[in-house]
Amino acid sequence: MKAPSFSLQDQDSTIHCLADYAGKWVVLYFYPKDDTPGCTTEACSFRDEYSYLKEKGLYILGVSGDSVASHKKFADKYQLNFPLLADEDKKVTTAYGAFGLKKFMGREYQGIMRKTFLIDPAGQIAKEYPKVTPKEHAIQILRDFEALSAA
Repeated sequence: MKAPSFSLQDQDSTIHCLADYAGKWVVLYFYPKDDTPGCTTEACSFRDEYSYLKEKGLYILGVSGDSVASHKKFADKYQLNFPLLADEDKKVTTAYGAFGLKKFMGREYQGIMRKTFLIDPAGQIAKEYPKVTPKEHAIQILRDFEALSAA
């Protein structure tokens, strides 16, 4: 399946478009909210593995509905070394099926789900991760990438 295109600002107000990454592998991960426990764990996991992931040819892009200013504060606080894209109107999140019904403590509501897509150099979704374990996610993606790129 072809990955939906996007054009979003990161924490430094730089625009990122999927087309900018043509010919490259992209990890596009959606997360609910800046500076919350699970989202911080996941972001820090990507931060800690970033140099190795990039060495392998993977580009990491985080997406949430938070503002550019919120992303800046979050990225600075945790020294995140990859772009966090602001999708305040949730159009990109919705296009990727990462916005929908969630349940928390017995309550149902609409929100951004923790979901990741591994996009190949041709712009196709090579793998989708509908359920994510934040702490181990970066390593899981690396293993899957190595298996996919070897095939």
